[in-house]
Amino acid sequence: MPIKQLDHGTKEYNQMVELRNEILRKPLGLAFAPKELAREKEDILIGAFEEDKMLGCCLLTKVDNECVRLRQMAVQNNLQGKGIGASMMNYAENVARDAGYKKIIMHARKTATGFYDKLGYKITGKEFEELTIPHIIMEKKLR
Repeated sequence: MPIKQLDHGTKEYNQMVELRNEILRKPLGLAFAPKELAREKEDILIGAFEEDKMLGCCLLTKVDNECVRLRQMAVQNNLQGKGIGASMMNYAENVARDAGYKKIIMHARKTATGFYDKLGYKITGKEFEELTIPHIIMEKKLR
């Protein structure tokens, strides 16, 4: 399963937007705004593939010179629990470390905190609501 960085505006990026919309937004009755997607030009975009089909994706947004924020982690529903998310997280951490970042933070959906905990992420904030559902701030120092 190849995992790679994507370029904004490409066919692969469009697949990424479709997958995120299907998994993360539609179930909440939400959609992406064009301005929101335009801001992703500066992000590190990551996708996991089987041939030309996207299995999962995530992105990293710069917070400051030492920290990036993991956002929009999505894996196809029928493939969750098969190691795709963990492999993407490992890849994302390596990319962030190679770029000189020392920490990854995220607003994790409360339902996903167990997944991130297994990967070494720690809860660093109180529960709050974002996009209509409970989230918790988590972070991991990169070594």
